Amino acid sequence: MKSDLVDIAMVRHAETDKAVLVSETAHRADAVWLPKSQIEISNDGHKNFVTITMPERLALDKGLI
Repeated sequence: MKSDLVDIAMVRHAETDKAVLVSETAHRADAVWLPKSQIEISNDGHKNFVTITMPERLALDKGLI
């Protein structure tokens, strides 16, 4: 069975209670807001370097894949 989740290494630029602003390039101009309700964030001890797990559909909608 194929999972519809994808993991993407990203840089966190900002965060609110409901969303996180992240980019793949580390340039804020390339950043997109992702709703926390649809993602999981892991950082392995690094404050701003994170792995975001999200539904493939969300990643496609935001132009990340």
